Amino acid sequence: MAMEQILTELRTYVGVLELAPRPGSEHPEISWGDFFFYYAPDGEVPRNRQPYATIVTKDYPDDVGSRLDAPDRWRLNIHVGSQLFTDLLGYPPESIEESTVDFSEPDTFLPHPLYGAYGWVAVVNPGPRTTPRALAALHEAHLADQRRVERRRPRGDAVPAHD
Repeated sequence: MAMEQILTELRTYVGVLELAPRPGSEHPEISWGDFFFYYAPDGEVPRNRQPYATIVTKDYPDDVGSRLDAPDRWRLNIHVGSQLFTDLLGYPPESIEESTVDFSEPDTFLPHPLYGAYGWVAVVNPGPRTTPRALAALHEAHLADQRRVERRRPRGDAVPAHD
């Protein structure tokens, strides 16, 4: 699946905030060209939590196993939690044996190379084997982030959806 198709899907979610750092922005240069997704109906980048999904387009210094610096490679990362992680990979996050994982395999659900133990999955170049389930997992992750935000919000403190 093309990255643009996943971006298009994510952009339809109610309350989604897309952070897409570009050259010259206040964001670190290493993040330029990548995408970070939050449930944030007020349109403000959350300062107290991580995104629920990211798309990375290059290797980071401590994350090179996916070989994203090769041409036309990118990786979708989704925080799915322990149960869905187990459903997708066949083992729980706490039992990852990194030495047995090829983090560069495309169109395959893998533990995230750095955050797999925390319930994050990764897919290098999603394709026909992973796209339908990845889209469903993205939607589930968005709804889970929405529930976390709403649970933390003081009662009667509604935040309007940002268009």
